[in-house]
Amino acid sequence: MPQKKDAPLRADAQRNRARILEVALVELTRSADAPLSAIAKKAGVGQGTFYRHFPSREALVLEIYRHEMRQVADTAAALLESREPDRALREWMDRFARFAMAKAGLADALRQATSAPGKPAKPGHAPLTEAAELLLRAAETSGTIRPGITADDLFLAISGLWMIDPRSDWQPRATRLLDLVMDALRVGAPGR
Repeated sequence: MPQKKDAPLRADAQRNRARILEVALVELTRSADAPLSAIAKKAGVGQGTFYRHFPSREALVLEIYRHEMRQVADTAAALLESREPDRALREWMDRFARFAMAKAGLADALRQATSAPGKPAKPGHAPLTEAAELLLRAAETSGTIRPGITADDLFLAISGLWMIDPRSDWQPRATRLLDLVMDALRVGAPGR
């Protein structure tokens, strides 16, 4: 009996899908024109399995973007459970930086998937905005950052990440930038 469209994937199908996304992120970051057949082969799945999950290059690229974004967004609540709010925010910013570097590497493939007429739109970044707001409000409530900072403010402040070449040794530069932003967020905090 065929699986319903909204039914959860079997465990083996979930593993195949996750492996395809993992390999595709690496390959499409290297080259936006990476052959889908090569991605399927490196992921260890057949063409039929590949196309069952991702019927087109556009579907694959957009799902990589959504998947990576969800991975970062979903860490916010878990970080707040295990760290002080300002530490959770700073660690989340590191995870966001890794996402930004992956997205920068995937930019050509994402542009190709969304730029032509009739192509799907680039997914919105609402999950990241919600995660940032959650972290900012928790840090503000704890008195560890200045009041009134919005997710838009935060993303504007860390926009320098987009100026860093993802093929370079980007981590030390990103760390310095994010430490500087975090220091600025703490200035004027009532609990400091």
